[in-house]
Amino acid sequence: MMSLLWTKSLLFLLSIRCLCSSQPSPPLLRFSAFLDHSNMVFMRWDHDEEEMMTFELQVRTVGWVAFGFSPHGELPGSDIVIGGVFPNGSIYFSDWHAVDEENLKEDKSQDYQLLSLTEDETFTTMRFKRYFQTCDPNDLDITGDTTRLISAFGTNDTVQFSKGQRFLKSLFLMRVTSPTELNEPQIFFTYDLKLNDFPIPVDETTYACTFIPLPILKQKHHIYKFEPIITTHQNRLMAHHILVYACGNGSVLPTGISDCYGADPDFALCSQVVVGWAVGGGSYQFPNEAAISIGTPMDPQYIRLEIHYSNFDLIPGLIDNSGIRLYCTPDLRPYDMGVLQTGVFTFPVHFIPPGADSYKSYGLCKSSQFNEMNGTPVPDLKVFGFLLHTHLAGRGVKVVQYRNGEQVRIICEDNTYDFSLQETRDMKEVITIEVGDEILVECDFQTLDRTEITFGGPSTLNEMCLAFLFYYPRNNISSCMGYPDIQQIAHALGQEASDAMEGMIAMNYVEWNNETIKTAEKAAKEADQIVMIKTIDELQKNESGIIRDIMISESGPCHDISGWLGVQHPQLAANLRGAAAVISLAFSTAEIFPLPLLLLTQLSFTWLLTSSQCRI
Repeated sequence: MMSLLWTKSLLFLLSIRCLCSSQPSPPLLRFSAFLDHSNMVFMRWDHDEEEMMTFELQVRTVGWVAFGFSPHGELPGSDIVIGGVFPNGSIYFSDWHAVDEENLKEDKSQDYQLLSLTEDETFTTMRFKRYFQTCDPNDLDITGDTTRLISAFGTNDTVQFSKGQRFLKSLFLMRVTSPTELNEPQIFFTYDLKLNDFPIPVDETTYACTFIPLPILKQKHHIYKFEPIITTHQNRLMAHHILVYACGNGSVLPTGISDCYGADPDFALCSQVVVGWAVGGGSYQFPNEAAISIGTPMDPQYIRLEIHYSNFDLIPGLIDNSGIRLYCTPDLRPYDMGVLQTGVFTFPVHFIPPGADSYKSYGLCKSSQFNEMNGTPVPDLKVFGFLLHTHLAGRGVKVVQYRNGEQVRIICEDNTYDFSLQETRDMKEVITIEVGDEILVECDFQTLDRTEITFGGPSTLNEMCLAFLFYYPRNNISSCMGYPDIQQIAHALGQEASDAMEGMIAMNYVEWNNETIKTAEKAAKEADQIVMIKTIDELQKNESGIIRDIMISESGPCHDISGWLGVQHPQLAANLRGAAAVISLAFSTAEIFPLPLLLLTQLSFTWLLTSSQCRI
């Protein structure tokens, strides 16, 4: 196999210096993250209204650098760009895709636009951009879903993926607001809600709950930011989620620490979510318009702290002091915010058949009773953020809004959900939910690796289908979730069931195959839906509803830039096209492009690039 990348790189060889005035500094990129655990690969990125995303990679190497998008975390089908700087200062840069685990192929359409490529004795820095959606079938779209990013590098300019270091990281690229765009109050204090020296039980699943008072204040304050407190790396691997629930001020609360959903039902009191953290999440700062109110007679005085541990390896002797840190300020925002929990009511009838490539569950919220349950008219909910949650079988989540029986919009979604990246995300724009609207949560599950039915429940090996909507102004509604009539599902599957318990038991007797899986999914969607609405004071009311169809809008037009040749910077000519061919991931350097033709290529573009630069 010929060394195509070396051949290609030498064809792209450019050691030209700009002979005219210097270029302005590139715009700052608002978002950044390390793509590996050792902090070797640092990425900055940003996007604009023209659906263009700009990336800058700074990699601790003087060799080749690769970056791309993976469909599901594997190399086959990945969309990859490779670049670097030769020892003599000339560069190479090109757009590829992975055919399989052993081969890459150069894209006929080169859709990554190189902006700069430099190297010093420590770092190689590569800046480039591309449209969200290109017309190249070998490119993966950049969407509002979780994205699996592949990065790799080598110690020299012989590209050998098998010998280089390769990393995979899930990221949400369509971030809206950077930390620098949020107001940081001058006066603030922190307040920790955490467990103290809690011995993690030697059990696969533990839900530990305790009740903690909020700070006593002389005047109203706002909680404008929160972050997780995880005491050790090992404990971080075991902490599945941390939730903080507000308690009604009339609640009689127990003391100590106990199982949240065990023998003592009082430890499950308080259902109004205030803040939450889950696997892969980090700190979150609320927008400048709203924050959580504390310190007034209307505000909660106590919270319930819930921490879910997954100790699958049954490691003994672990002590934990994890929790949530609140950032509080007297510098008030215009609105008090709240959190509405929606989705499938986990107990007792949520189930997913085994062996399903795709199985959808639905949870309905009807808001027509909100005014009555709130005690006063509920103002329109201005939704600014969301947190989606399933367990290991979850593959996608959608939250859809309906008004007068018609779909208004998809509020939020993640069609490539990753259990290891559960974070609070900002809406692209604030949306309005009116009293009377319906909210539908659809979760897509895959259980090809399971031979037994998966029931809804607290364990990581059970399932959930939840969406937390962050909104302002606050009301007293804590949750609005739904579930289907399990007896109707059992009857559709040919099973007898006189009540919900028998309906759930009947699911164990179904012979699951593609036909029965689709029958169960259809029956669960068409069955009568029970909607449960609850307030912060634990008032509850049920009503019925139906699941409506979800309309998926068509994506916009793609951007075809296959004929693009950038000359805004001398090194952009590295995006020239080379001959396409399949290449091995272990490149050799035996074949080098003929030097006379190489020099001719270089001299040909010297005049073009220099004249183009000086005319800008």
